[in-house]
Amino acid sequence: MTTCVVVRKGAEVAIAADALVTFGDTRLSRAYERNQKVFPVGESFVALAGTTAHFPVMRALLTGMGDECRLLTRDDVFRTFLNVHEKLKTEYFINTKEDEDDPYESSQIVCLIANPGGIFGVYSYREVFAFDRFWGIGSGRNYALGAMHAVYDRPGIGAGEIARIGVDAGVEFDKSSAGPIDVHTVRLQAQPAPAPVPDGSNGANGAGGGAATNNDGAA
Repeated sequence: MTTCVVVRKGAEVAIAADALVTFGDTRLSRAYERNQKVFPVGESFVALAGTTAHFPVMRALLTGMGDECRLLTRDDVFRTFLNVHEKLKTEYFINTKEDEDDPYESSQIVCLIANPGGIFGVYSYREVFAFDRFWGIGSGRNYALGAMHAVYDRPGIGAGEIARIGVDAGVEFDKSSAGPIDVHTVRLQAQPAPAPVPDGSNGANGAGGGAATNNDGAA
């Protein structure tokens, strides 16, 4: 298993992961193989949790999609992973069954995404979440979430440092996570300014309205 996190704070987003691979009770650390759980896809970074079989498949699949791989919004991520699911079935022969009562075919994928559009999580049935603050996946996620919650509101601490603190907590307490820790940071794209309100259209002095917010995630 693993500890992977994403963080959004101010104008910065970050993604981070540990570097341990396990085969049952056997540990394969970075000293023996350069395990990379975070990989770039265009202007995005993607972190995976779960079986190591996912890593070469998803790297090849996402980077090979070209312009069809769009990950900057929640809807884009959803549509992209619908295409991913079809390719996983037809080109990579994934087993789509998890339980007898599955409502949909499973993609068997759990991942986090960080890019100039924000931070996102994708789960097995193509559920996509857009987070406002932070999130984590993997066996060390609960330790990471607690550590990030404890420091998130401290002034002067950025998204990258918060992400490192989260994964470090997973490394410290989760038996299936170990360093070194990989951290990648990205600047958020500038949000468009609200359209000006014509004089006299709202309020006695022509003033009114407010900047829209984009709080469609949870963390």
